[in-house]
Amino acid sequence: MIQGHPTSGAEAERDCPVPLATLGEIYRAEKEDLPDLLAALPVQTRAKLAGYLYAKSHTHALGLTVARTCEKEDLVKALGEIGAVVYGQAHLPPPKPAQAAPTAPQTRKISLGGSGAKRSFD
Repeated sequence: MIQGHPTSGAEAERDCPVPLATLGEIYRAEKEDLPDLLAALPVQTRAKLAGYLYAKSHTHALGLTVARTCEKEDLVKALGEIGAVVYGQAHLPPPKPAQAAPTAPQTRKISLGGSGAKRSFD
């Protein structure tokens, strides 16, 4: 039986603008190491990478991080009109953490059954 996919190792998708090894380094990079890795990429490659990562649900946030290192014009040149959208989303202020809903004050339960020891009626 002939298989329709490679079995000898992972390959980057055809539209990925960087080699698989580079993509892996970026994906696994610590937050403080990421700027240096991204700075090593040519501007247009970085912009294409931002779009590539942005388009995938599991790397969407990383795509926005990469887009923050790009100029709007570079993203538009690499991605078309969606580049302006990616740029805008990448520069939105972070969402505020959800605040817990205020709880009602605790009220003391009142029982009509009495509070003392139970009496026995013998």
